[in-house]
Amino acid sequence: MSTTPTQKRKNAALERKAKAQAAAAGTRMQKIPISAGGMAAVQTELDTLKTVRRPSTVETVKRAREEGDLRENAGYHAAREELGMIDGRIKELEQMIKNSVVTESVIEDASIIRVGSTVTLMLGGDEATYTIVGAQEAQPRAGKISNVSPVGSALLGHAVGDEFEITTPGTPMRAIIKDVRVIR
Repeated sequence: MSTTPTQKRKNAALERKAKAQAAAAGTRMQKIPISAGGMAAVQTELDTLKTVRRPSTVETVKRAREEGDLRENAGYHAAREELGMIDGRIKELEQMIKNSVVTESVIEDASIIRVGSTVTLMLGGDEATYTIVGAQEAQPRAGKISNVSPVGSALLGHAVGDEFEITTPGTPMRAIIKDVRVIR
């Protein structure tokens, strides 16, 4: 059975619509958890960039532009580059705020590991203490691990006394939960 040109156009239109819907579904961002303190830090940095650093850098660009020949004015180019970095960071912080959800500070059952829990565990024979945070607040060297990291995601939902295996990019490790606290 052959298709008519009208049917071909309709089929092509339906296919484009389906692809567009699939692409839109794939680009929808899932809300990323962040602590109230982390959100306050992000908002403080954003306010500082918008009210102090950006206006100061704009003034520096203006003064450098008044010096004349822009082709050989290193101060002008440096100030423009700094302004571009500040604008990029402002957009990044605005997206962080838009795509984040502040985690609840009141948790009914503090014995279950979730974002906001501080966990002490035996991990591969060594004792370790981690605080589970959202991806935007992660600072592994400071003991703050992301809820989407291999160790962080494996810990979620467990409680004191649980023994299980954590698969990391290196090797699987045995974990035993010793203590769970909630940061307030």
